Amino acid sequence: MATIKQIAEAALAGEGLLLRSLTQDFLRGQTDLSSCPKPETEDARVLTTAAALLELLATRVRQAPPAWTKDVGALSEPIYLLKAAATMKRLRALCEDEAPEPLRQRGLYAPPNYLEFV
Repeated sequence: MATIKQIAEAALAGEGLLLRSLTQDFLRGQTDLSSCPKPETEDARVLTTAAALLELLATRVRQAPPAWTKDVGALSEPIYLLKAAATMKRLRALCEDEAPEPLRQRGLYAPPNYLEFV
């Protein structure tokens, strides 16, 4: 089964196909998102991304996120989860203006429909 750490790493690497595949596998195996354990990592970017993605997925399936996500703060530097946002001005603006709230509040930017079709 995929882990939230693997999903966060794929998101940070901009690996869209892998990200969707891992997320599908994760959601099939993790029926209660509130019980998802905190990933073991020293990388603040991975932990922050994992927390934001869990909150996003929990919102979409109408569940509570794990309690540990509340203790994870925002990144010091913004990260765009789509590689194209670095070169496409309008996409970058869309990500900044309309990123899902769990992502935006932690300094992660993606289109409003990010991971809707997994």
